[in-house]
Amino acid sequence: MQALRYWDYYEMTETFTDLYDKSLKQQSFSRLYDVITSRENILLAYRTIKSNKGSKTPGTDGNTINDMKKWSEEKLVMEIRRQLENYRPKKVRRKWIEKSNGKWRPLGIPCILDRIIQQSFKQVLEPIAEARFYNHSYGFRPLRSAHHAMARIQQLINLSHFHFVVDVDIKGFFDHINHTLLIKQLWNMGIQDRKVLACIGRMLKAEIDGEGTPTEGVPQGGILSTLLANIVLNDLDQWVAGQWEFFPLSKPYQSKVGERQAKKRTNLKEGYLVRYADDFKIICKDGKTAQIWYHATRLYLKDRLKLDISPEKSQIVNLRKRESEFLGFTIRANKKHNKRVARTGIKPDKKRKIKEEARKLIRRIRSSPSALNALLFNSFVLGIHHYFKRATKVNLEFSRLAYDIRAFMYNHLRPVGKYGHPANPPPTYKKMYRCSFKTFQIAGVYLFPLGDVKTVNTMGFSPSMTPFTKEGREMMHKKLRPDIQRQVSILMKSTLPTRSVEYMDNRISRYSMKMGKCEITGMELSATNVHCHHYVPLILGGSDQFNNLRILHEDVHRLIHSKDKKMINELIRRFQLTGAMIEKVNRFREKCKLEAI
Repeated sequence: MQALRYWDYYEMTETFTDLYDKSLKQQSFSRLYDVITSRENILLAYRTIKSNKGSKTPGTDGNTINDMKKWSEEKLVMEIRRQLENYRPKKVRRKWIEKSNGKWRPLGIPCILDRIIQQSFKQVLEPIAEARFYNHSYGFRPLRSAHHAMARIQQLINLSHFHFVVDVDIKGFFDHINHTLLIKQLWNMGIQDRKVLACIGRMLKAEIDGEGTPTEGVPQGGILSTLLANIVLNDLDQWVAGQWEFFPLSKPYQSKVGERQAKKRTNLKEGYLVRYADDFKIICKDGKTAQIWYHATRLYLKDRLKLDISPEKSQIVNLRKRESEFLGFTIRANKKHNKRVARTGIKPDKKRKIKEEARKLIRRIRSSPSALNALLFNSFVLGIHHYFKRATKVNLEFSRLAYDIRAFMYNHLRPVGKYGHPANPPPTYKKMYRCSFKTFQIAGVYLFPLGDVKTVNTMGFSPSMTPFTKEGREMMHKKLRPDIQRQVSILMKSTLPTRSVEYMDNRISRYSMKMGKCEITGMELSATNVHCHHYVPLILGGSDQFNNLRILHEDVHRLIHSKDKKMINELIRRFQLTGAMIEKVNRFREKCKLEAI
């Protein structure tokens, strides 16, 4: 929703919609460079990068978004256009992060100006690619998530009775993408502007600090990398779908059942792909079909995409007898009455990681029993509950996890906290957890109980819900509500050392009660752009009490306190404030002893 507001503000919505429509009609694009380097697109890219937490991570030149804040808009636009005339990206910073299996993943972090350039390219290329992508790939795509991928798998198990899974693990996918092949795939997708392809080619070959110039792969951590990775694997998606799902029949059939029966009379092998980034599964009806799919997929990846699979991690799983793992979940087809249904849980190594992280946060509270550390623990619990509550046996899994760390938690927190049933907890606690669970109170904050979580049904994804069509945007406005639980989890991680416990707790409660909406404009707010305003300022006798706090968009908050007429007029125009909204702003300003606007 925030992205759509930025699109409207920089008048790029119609441009992206037009690109998507033309791509749906299989048109090609040879004049994209002018769109990418337009003033509006570059400023939109800057705004998007600025609102990203990673913008404060320096590249090899040591600069972050803070070093660019004093630049004028004209300077930024002119500098990016100048760089792109003969584009030579700066060295990419190498950073290593530990994976869940104990191995290390290499990240490539471009310099901040190169990130803005990559974002400018991504904004224009994404609607073209989205129009051509397969429906059942879910990773790094607008409005799609791991939960949608899990819903699709559960649907195939429960409704279509597919109980065999082909698990294929691509060996070092991001590091082994073939550059020449990728440029050809971009061309085949309709991106036929040679200047744009030349710039992307140089991005792919950007020198990695201390390692030299890469001959293959895309840097994980690059803004454009996830889109390029999806473009590479879209060939695989379409090939798998073309073998059965989209296979053209000689005559049309009135029903899907008739179509399926006609296909079964051929030598076609029934199978459906579900993909999240480079992690994918092909779901089949029987073991023999699964064997054929396994070998055909291995050969396709090798011959067509120049990618190898990892034999020790790739396998065929009979879900009636064994579990398969996907995106942190376990999947199995268990007997229920006279049929099989999907039973999902949490991966064993993920459970081990959850226990390790919980113990680490408990030790942190023991050594420093502050409200901030208690909120960090709550943020962790809320985050893992939000992700795993789609598992069918999540309550059993988390009850066991809570049992496993119960003694450790009690022994560590008993000296620094109060244990018992929550007495009059804040609204956020009551909204998300039951008071029947005993928990600790640390520095006035009740810890969220690890064992209190219920299963939520997984919902499939509707392909018509896309930001690139007018109908899709209308659906988003009607159906999408901010996921309060996830946003509250992020808010709890905020470090505001100068604020009181009362303020920290009440702002989360206020955000939750207002369903994450700005109290002046009514727009939905993510945790990254929410500000909490004191209706009566502290210096004028106000307090941190719940009734004195207001949830606002960060720029609406600036509008309330601003004395700069130019900025005031710009913000009124940007948010398209109505008379009633301006009247409300003036009531807020009056309490701050500022003149009306």
